[in-house]
Amino acid sequence: MPCAEALRVQAYFDGELDALGALEVERHSEHCPECRALLEQLGQTRERLRGELEFAAAPAHLRASIARALDAEDAGTADAGAVAGLQRPRAPARVSARARTRPFWLGALSGLGGALAAGLLLFLLVPARPGAILDELVGAHVRSLMPEHLTDVVSTDRHTVKPWFAGHADVSPVVVDFTAQGYRLVGGRADYFDRQRVAALVYQHGAHMINVFTWVAGRRALPELATRSGYHIACWQLGNLQNCAVSDTGWDELQGLVRLLRAAGEGEAPPG
Repeated sequence: MPCAEALRVQAYFDGELDALGALEVERHSEHCPECRALLEQLGQTRERLRGELEFAAAPAHLRASIARALDAEDAGTADAGAVAGLQRPRAPARVSARARTRPFWLGALSGLGGALAAGLLLFLLVPARPGAILDELVGAHVRSLMPEHLTDVVSTDRHTVKPWFAGHADVSPVVVDFTAQGYRLVGGRADYFDRQRVAALVYQHGAHMINVFTWVAGRRALPELATRSGYHIACWQLGNLQNCAVSDTGWDELQGLVRLLRAAGEGEAPPG
């Protein structure tokens, strides 16, 4: 009986899964010989198809023969009309098959270009859905837990971590070490989603890692509390900055860090 994850493995091979789903399949395949074999078989099949199949194109003499037949058909139609005594406008000079097809392809390509431009404009102007942002947050958190992905700058000193973001992210986050309260600052890194360079602070609480993401707030509000794939997400906004903390720790522990960061942020904010 095939493994229940076989379809997801095929979707992973085709690049159809998000970061979280891809990581789950990779972890599953490490312990499932059947799925590892399936991935190897898919890879071998792809390589054989690329290496052994040749692109089939009509030979030049066949294309020339078809073009002559089309030209002859046009000429025959014009001659038949003259024999029947039909009064018809003088037939235009014959053009090659290549010239006849050019207007169609120009129109098709220009239409495609317009559609692509419109799609790109829509992508840039329409804000991302809150659900999509939450998925990106969890994906970024999961990626950070992979070896050597957690931090770009490692320090518990805010005077080391905060200046680092000046050249690596689009925002300057609130950076405080809360070791005394049980939340040790591990460091930070730059991430990218919602078309921005996002600042990510990393805290450790017991055995759990907490990512705190900060970026310029969009036009759509995010929920204060949410859950995705077993991970807790707590969001708040300070000025024009959106902040979200993500972890698999308990709600009380996660919200404890959020309260500390909100208080620190309000203390840093200039008086209104």
